[in-house]
Amino acid sequence: MQGRKKSLWSMIREFAIIILIALLVSWTLKTFVIRSFHIPSASMEQTLQVGDRVMVNQLFFNDIQRGDVIVFDDPGGWLAPGISEQYKPNPVLVFLGLQPADAGTQLIKRVIGVGGDTVECCDDEGRILVNGQPVNEASYLHPDVVPSEVPFSVTVPEDHYWVMGDNRSNSLDSRYNTDSSGGAYVPDSGVVGEVFVINWPMDRLRWMGTSEPAFDAIPDSPAG
Repeated sequence: MQGRKKSLWSMIREFAIIILIALLVSWTLKTFVIRSFHIPSASMEQTLQVGDRVMVNQLFFNDIQRGDVIVFDDPGGWLAPGISEQYKPNPVLVFLGLQPADAGTQLIKRVIGVGGDTVECCDDEGRILVNGQPVNEASYLHPDVVPSEVPFSVTVPEDHYWVMGDNRSNSLDSRYNTDSSGGAYVPDSGVVGEVFVINWPMDRLRWMGTSEPAFDAIPDSPAG
């Protein structure tokens, strides 16, 4: 009888250890490696649609490059007052690492310019210019919008990014935040991670972890 009690206690203890290790691994993954995000708006259509879930790589084995789709903290004033309060995460999904607790203060856009780049709108054909080179954005731009209806010419500070949504007529991105408290650029310290896959719904499953060919011909900035 005593032997059976010890055996039962050993099983319970081993089971508890396994559960603790699993929880620790899950916490480590969602905190430092990958996170899942839900797409709440149409600002990145058609690349990302409302209701999509994406996985975000938080370990930067490579530097953020032009064309990458990133999740970042609001630099300051980009989100309208009250938006973050509207975000009500599911506590179970947060615990499992399938939904972040702080996504109400974060945004998702495409990197168009990195530190040192000069980004302009637009040439005679209506294309965005990066370091004087036009960018053919047809591979990801929403088919019903032009690259930008707002003219601009900026030089991106070092360790910052100029970002824009793929649905340009429905995206409050860098173009519209020059007077925001955090400014028009996303600081490197504010980047949460790079989107590498659409993982839900299943019919939208798509890998996004490769470089964007539209920027292959862009020359380095004079500063870089």
